Amino acid sequence: MERSVLILGGSGQAGAGTATLLRRWYPDLPLTIAGRDLGRARRVADELGGAAATTIDLRRCDLGLQETEDYSAVVATLWDSHLNGLRFAQDRGLPYVSISSGLVDIGPEVVAAGLRAGATPILLASHWYAGLVVLAVLGLAREFDRLDTIEVSGVLDEQDGGGPAAMEDMERLLAATSAGHVRRDGVFHWISGPDTEVEVTGVDGTVLPGQIVPILDVPSLALATGAPNVRFAFAIGESVGRRRGGPASAEVRIDLEGVDRAGAPLRTSRYLFHPEGQRPLTALGVALGVERLLGLRGAPVPPGLHTPEALIDPGYAAERMAEIGATFDGALPCPLPVAATDCRLQSRQTTTPSAALGG
Repeated sequence: MERSVLILGGSGQAGAGTATLLRRWYPDLPLTIAGRDLGRARRVADELGGAAATTIDLRRCDLGLQETEDYSAVVATLWDSHLNGLRFAQDRGLPYVSISSGLVDIGPEVVAAGLRAGATPILLASHWYAGLVVLAVLGLAREFDRLDTIEVSGVLDEQDGGGPAAMEDMERLLAATSAGHVRRDGVFHWISGPDTEVEVTGVDGTVLPGQIVPILDVPSLALATGAPNVRFAFAIGESVGRRRGGPASAEVRIDLEGVDRAGAPLRTSRYLFHPEGQRPLTALGVALGVERLLGLRGAPVPPGLHTPEALIDPGYAAERMAEIGATFDGALPCPLPVAATDCRLQSRQTTTPSAALGG
């Protein structure tokens, strides 16, 4: 019997969404929905079809699972508070995915991975949408010969914080520090107070008060592109979807500045948008990571610590984003000194991520 993908928190929004995508892509892939509430896990498993359900105890090294059960990977779509999910994976040589640690919480996880570097491949994906924003930026960056500045601004609808586990994660990470983390002139800095306060402009032009935050997207983007200036901010408020009378939507503005292949100054501004909020984007980010770690796409992943941009092709990610209804809207790349607003007025069409990212 083929081994099953163990999804910790599989009955939550991110976990269930990830399982749904994996089932759609790979109908015969065994899945195990693991949660604290067996009834809820069974409902998700029944909806998927061909999936198992079980309970877990994150306080136990064996997660409270039977030794006779065999798995192909461990996917932590909730906070692995005792790191027993990671230990379970390392003890059995199983690929492991984590999405809830955050920049301020990854220390123990990184040390645990380093102590047993040869045990298993570990995907550290505690990025916005589990790495999708990083992949989107890297796709857009292909237009540039050199990137000088990357500014990412997200809108998190106050009604789209996710389920209880996601809300607990957000509260935990925000309680850890109010400081922001940026790269300036090639140096990573912690900033605080008024220096973290910015304005975030939504896809319809609405301006919300935002804050620069400490998030893994910053070092990932800085080190992947070499850009000396990188920041990530987000605002909590009403999204454009709700302002238009619909459900909460997800919107992320990506501003890039540098030079093109001919050496001329270049600036581009785009919005990554999904009308159904953050859940489908986060689920896609996790599913892409699982697909890669299982060897269902691409070369085998060696043991060690990995990030999404190290494993997943941005063009392929763009195709998958288009499949789930994500779009790019905004300015096409245009030379300086034309104002970004002018570019945006010249090009208000909506394009698929695949087209926008060159996928």
